[in-house]
Amino acid sequence: MAQVDRVIATRLDTGVPLVSEVSRYIISAGGKRLRPALLLLMSGALGYCGAQRFNLAAVVEFIHTATLLHDDVVDESTLRRGRATANESFGNPASVLVGDFLYSRAFQMMLDADNMRVMQILAEATNVIAEGEVLQLMNMHDATLDEAAYLRVIRSKTAKLFEASTRLAAVLAGSTPAVEEACATFGQALGTAFQVIDDVLDYAGDSSETGKNLGDDLREGKATLPLILAMQRATPEDSALIRKAIEAGDTEKLPAIVAIVRATGALDATRAAAAAEAQRAIDALHGMPANSYSQGLLQLAAQLLERRT
Repeated sequence: MAQVDRVIATRLDTGVPLVSEVSRYIISAGGKRLRPALLLLMSGALGYCGAQRFNLAAVVEFIHTATLLHDDVVDESTLRRGRATANESFGNPASVLVGDFLYSRAFQMMLDADNMRVMQILAEATNVIAEGEVLQLMNMHDATLDEAAYLRVIRSKTAKLFEASTRLAAVLAGSTPAVEEACATFGQALGTAFQVIDDVLDYAGDSSETGKNLGDDLREGKATLPLILAMQRATPEDSALIRKAIEAGDTEKLPAIVAIVRATGALDATRAAAAAEAQRAIDALHGMPANSYSQGLLQLAAQLLERRT
């Protein structure tokens, strides 16, 4: 990870001061670097030790950071990882344009791998992520959203880059198509579980730990799984309360909605859905070489369900 950070620092070097300032602001904000870590762990599990793993780990972090910059502008977010978002600090135009810079720099860096398969994976992932962003925008304030539509968004918007990270490791290692698919399945399942737990924390977390304002999803009109399941299980009156809050993006009744989500068992059911995805990730690693890296991947999947930030 120290090597990845060195690549990131070098590649952020630009003659435009504002680009460097905004990029470093968000990249140094204490993120988990989970996607680069996945790429490194999977590379190690498959026995790949080449320097390209550091370059491509930095690429996926740049793509992820670009999506965060654009996300926060679209969502009008003011807090991320416990401090002001880039758009709050530097304004929307700078955030959007620096996000564009990070995307374009990532594509420059992809060329270093000199591998068309790598280009295909990252180009497809970036496109799917953008589609997921648009899907989420279309679903804003839609209280009729069902679980299948919710999963389609998070598998595009969040899980796709996890999937790309683990698939890239398999490509770098020269793995068979079957191993590549198993690696991709692990990443997709882990990314899905990660986002589902993130949606739990919006109604069950502590803002001092999560680093974001509780109820942000509701304010943005997002019908996430805790709310979808709560509306299915609640009384008609309570379901109507949640539906109106989603449609209006109104957090005035947030305490009452949190109480409904808890009382209906929707939080436990959402955690169970995340646990099923984490188990799917663990199952995908069956047959993987047994070493400290594959053990780390298994531990990561198991510990994901306990995350609080």
